[in-house]
Amino acid sequence: MSEAEGSNVVLVGKKPVMNYVLATLTLLNQGANEIVIKARGRAISKAVDTVEILRNRFLQGKLKVVNVSIGSQEVTRQDGRTSRVSTIDIAISRAE
Repeated sequence: MSEAEGSNVVLVGKKPVMNYVLATLTLLNQGANEIVIKARGRAISKAVDTVEILRNRFLQGKLKVVNVSIGSQEVTRQDGRTSRVSTIDIAISRAE
């Protein structure tokens, strides 16, 4: 991943959904052509909510979902065991 691509990524975690909506809007207003919203585990629903809020409330008809990628990662827990965690990457861009 190049430097330009890495700066257009929003990592979704434990914060409220509106924080990620505002982060994505900021990137779009700064001129980003494509933004990737990434999440894993329980935060996947927040990532989907973020995109839906952007599409239906803030950028009606001006945003398109370019690609949705799902997968899983192996994560080592604190007790040393490994477990699999689901991941999602949602690529969005301005509609032309």
